[in-house]
Amino acid sequence: MQLRLRTKLTLVMTGLVLLVMAVVSGGIVAQLTEQVIRQASKRTSDIAKETFFEAQHALTDAAARGERPETNNPDDIHDYVRHALEADPGLSSLFALSVGSNASLSIYEVTVVDRDGMALASSDASLPGQFVARREPLEKLVSSSFAHQLRVLYGPSRLYEHDLPFTLNSEPFGEVRASLSTSLLRAEILPILRTSGIIILAALIISAVLAAVLSRITLAPLTAISAQLDRISAGQFDAPTLFPKNLTGSTDELGQVSQKISKVGQQLRGVHEIFSTLRENLDQVMTGLEDGLLLFTRDARAVMISPAAEKFLGAPANHLLGRRASEIFPAGHPLWNALRIEGDELSEVAAETEVETQNGQKRVGVSVQVIHEGGERMGALVTLRDLDSLESISTQLQVSERLAAVGRITAGVAHEVKNPLNSMRLWLENLKESLSDEQDGAQQAVRVLDKEIDRLDGVVKRFLDFTRPMDVRLEATHLAHLLKEVLDVAKPQLQQAQIQVVQLLPIDVPEAYVDRALLKQAVLNLILNAIQAMPGGGQLRLVLSRRGEMAEIAVGDTGPGIPPENRQKVFQLFFTTRPGGSGIGLASTFRIVQLHNGSIDFTSEEGRGTTFRIELPLAS
Repeated sequence: MQLRLRTKLTLVMTGLVLLVMAVVSGGIVAQLTEQVIRQASKRTSDIAKETFFEAQHALTDAAARGERPETNNPDDIHDYVRHALEADPGLSSLFALSVGSNASLSIYEVTVVDRDGMALASSDASLPGQFVARREPLEKLVSSSFAHQLRVLYGPSRLYEHDLPFTLNSEPFGEVRASLSTSLLRAEILPILRTSGIIILAALIISAVLAAVLSRITLAPLTAISAQLDRISAGQFDAPTLFPKNLTGSTDELGQVSQKISKVGQQLRGVHEIFSTLRENLDQVMTGLEDGLLLFTRDARAVMISPAAEKFLGAPANHLLGRRASEIFPAGHPLWNALRIEGDELSEVAAETEVETQNGQKRVGVSVQVIHEGGERMGALVTLRDLDSLESISTQLQVSERLAAVGRITAGVAHEVKNPLNSMRLWLENLKESLSDEQDGAQQAVRVLDKEIDRLDGVVKRFLDFTRPMDVRLEATHLAHLLKEVLDVAKPQLQQAQIQVVQLLPIDVPEAYVDRALLKQAVLNLILNAIQAMPGGGQLRLVLSRRGEMAEIAVGDTGPGIPPENRQKVFQLFFTTRPGGSGIGLASTFRIVQLHNGSIDFTSEEGRGTTFRIELPLAS
């Protein structure tokens, strides 16, 4: 986790205070521990001496009362001394004062033993008459190091004793043992340590607060400078600078940095405005291009990729920016051989290749232009061009021009034919009225002429309908629902031809603005053509899908397919290979799709069938 500078300063200052307090506290604790141990040792020694003097006084009092050992036998002497000590009220009082509730907390036990270690008198009433083991000498703890004293003092409870030997009749008889407990000594020190700990904690808290306040005051100019940089990076070059009063006009280092940042911001404003204008113009140009453009630096890193290049590369442009040419076109990529990449070097080239895209195999034209400035190589521009789409667009333009020309001619011819037909019909009616019933041959001839005139009149009407301007009424439409309605209209013909229908009409495809009646007619023309291409039955596929910002309607059949020599004539007016066909259906469909700002194309494979695809722009 990244810490803020203010937090770091606060932690450093608090840490320094903690270190100083720890060193000082360590010294105090060491001095206090040594002082307490020495005082406890002195108290233990004093109590041992007082017990010794009181024991001597007890024996003197016993002698004054005329008490004597029965014999000089050591056992009799031992019993005599023990009885004298137990009977002495002064010694009992001393034991009570030394170990009782009013005594020092550190004294654990005071015992008078003979030279064999048998207890004669003790502050513990259960010890007289029992053997008492010798404990570690207290002088050893007093003279040990500070670390050892801490381990002993704050470790498991242990007992140390101070021994004071005494004699009887000028011979060693026993000793006074005053024992000290480390647990009682620790309990005596803890209140002092607790008070010291509270003082240290309070000092740490105060130092942390002071450090936070001091760091806040110290770093306030840096906060203002950081906010100024954030505004500049966000493009707010003219935003007012909110500096503390003591920084405004200051000549120290922070004030000079702030003034320089302000000047840099003013310079960046002009550069940003120029760059924004250039970028907007470039984005508009790039968006309108059908060719894919990739601009590489001198070290072959991509710094600009047009949106159209994504369909050739199969990846979003923002994922490829900054990558090297060898990473965008690795070995084995169809464009790698066409670009003739050697390492990361791009050389000038113009070639054609085939690339697998989301819409199938496409022929792609590849060209590389090396950019030089002052005789030095600055980078390279790679251009990717969809040759199949260019040919398709060229073909559609030719078809549109032909349809327009044929339409103009047809309109004129239809009008010229319509007037003679009307005159012929009027004279034929007069002729029918003048013939008698006996003239059967003449009547038959008149009826044949009447039917042919009707047929010719119907053809002329169809020509006029095709050339007449269409009234397009666009409305937001769910194409899936519209296509289902078209299937319902064609259902009788499909059943009669024993054709199986496979439909994929997802309802999540967005709406499109279309003329419902015209688009129905266009799709119905394709379905009827598919039915006529499968007189012996087959499968009709009707698929709706989304292709970027376009909706695609695909109508496919399993008929014999379209021969290669007829594929350029499919959308031409009056072209038909079916006996009795008018050649107007596909031309009409082509015209309807153009009125919707869409496109229509087809793929066909002999013996496998044909698929027509209509692309329409989705509603924005």
